[in-house]
Amino acid sequence: MLNEFSRTELLIGEEGMEKLKNARVAVFGVGGVGGYVVEALARSGVGALDLIDNDKVSLTNINRQIIAAHSTVGRYKVDAAKERILDINPAAKVHTYKTFFMPDTASDFHFCDYHYVVDAIDTVTGKIALVEKAYKAHTPIISSMGAGNKLDAAAFQVADIYETSVCPLAKVMRRELKKRGIPKLKVVYSQEKPITPENDTDVAMKNDTSVIKRQTPGSISFVPSVAGLIIAGEVVKDIIGIK
Repeated sequence: MLNEFSRTELLIGEEGMEKLKNARVAVFGVGGVGGYVVEALARSGVGALDLIDNDKVSLTNINRQIIAAHSTVGRYKVDAAKERILDINPAAKVHTYKTFFMPDTASDFHFCDYHYVVDAIDTVTGKIALVEKAYKAHTPIISSMGAGNKLDAAAFQVADIYETSVCPLAKVMRRELKKRGIPKLKVVYSQEKPITPENDTDVAMKNDTSVIKRQTPGSISFVPSVAGLIIAGEVVKDIIGIK
């Protein structure tokens, strides 16, 4: 009988579809990269998805985030993503957490409950905590490195963190994970050198009369989306056992 996943089953078989249906994947961060991870996992037939993100859709997300449109501006990203998932696969189980994942919120999540973890968050402290929790729980994890300030979607690669080069975020992660004795981490990273944004007008903090600015990364539709789809592909292949 034909269903929404019939074409996928032609590729991976009934057993593969069953593995995906029974899998529970946690996606931390559902923005530019993570939103496309969620979309592809839902369309692949993953049966349970945990979405973790405390951010709301903003107007500036529309250029690159699949859940972002004028109709979703102001909504929590996890709520918008859940709505899309259930429209794709009404049988999916979706758990949402309006949480900013950091070491002080890490205890809210039981990593042994997940078949796979996706790290698509921006903060180094949070990324390290995610990797540590997954490593201790023996749960597979894949981590997204920097996708901002990039224009070459073909420059992404899948590698172990200790085999990466060029990417500044990967360099920091290599150093910090080595300190913590974590021997490996699957990542998707770009070998493209980051482009310096032409303008930076975002104000991060105002302290009395001094204004401190933080650099806002530039981004475009076809770069974070590619990173997200590559990550989703790795998750699906690992779950069903395809090398």
